[in-house]
Amino acid sequence: MTRRFAVTLLTIAGLLGFAAGTSAAAPGREVHASGNVKYHAARGQARPGHGGSPNLVFHGGPILNSPAVQAIYWGSSWSNSSFAGDKITGLATFYSQMGGSAYAGTTTEFAGSNGSNSGAVSYGGNIVDTSAAPSRAPSTSTILNEVARKISSPVANGYYPVYVDSRRGSAGYCAWHSWGTINGVAVQFAFFFNLDGDAGCDPQDTWTSHSQGLAALANVSGHELSEALTDAHLNAWYDNGGSENADKCAWTFHAPVNFSGSTWKIQGNWSNAAYNAHTGYTLGGCVDGN
Repeated sequence: MTRRFAVTLLTIAGLLGFAAGTSAAAPGREVHASGNVKYHAARGQARPGHGGSPNLVFHGGPILNSPAVQAIYWGSSWSNSSFAGDKITGLATFYSQMGGSAYAGTTTEFAGSNGSNSGAVSYGGNIVDTSAAPSRAPSTSTILNEVARKISSPVANGYYPVYVDSRRGSAGYCAWHSWGTINGVAVQFAFFFNLDGDAGCDPQDTWTSHSQGLAALANVSGHELSEALTDAHLNAWYDNGGSENADKCAWTFHAPVNFSGSTWKIQGNWSNAAYNAHTGYTLGGCVDGN
């Protein structure tokens, strides 16, 4: 996310003129959202400045190693094939093929309190929930409760991206990631708006044949997962201005990113090693595996 502030999404939503959504707790499950969130700012939003070294600094927290990804698609529109289009199938390919790719390898130099990052990613499929999704910017508790309702056995290395069919309106961000606990198990999760036709969150993909909606979601999905991999609980790797690895390279693109059998337009991630060697494609530190 472009900024790192230990605030709840309710506070962010209020600053952006939104009321946070609410949802009932998952029945029979103890759910606790950390309340902390890091968000991916849309194009043109202010980015924090900083002095001194631009490199990421370790703050002692865990990273997310070998995440088990299971996606949730929330909202009545996901049952409509004209809306879903290539998004669900495309993101399944994205998550299935990201593990072990050179792009995933851009995160492996950053170890955490719980060890190193292997660059492995596994995909366990998706769940479609056609109940009404929040129509306005949701709280972290709302999204974590959705995860708790739909994931029967969450795991500690679980990463649960939730894609709604609601547009972002005047919200200044495209997506965010956070963490919390479900029945005492710490889990990582993320939230994504519907980005169809959204110029502020569009990577302007002319490199692939993906629809605009899929291209936009894939780019921000790469951003959020890269940050979860290196800053799982928002207390591991970020710079002295609060920016995480993907923030520092947001909306900068170098070349088509190749997974095993698919190609994507995805921004790069910051590498301290690349910056120190002056080999990155932007600011000397952005790399995408090419």
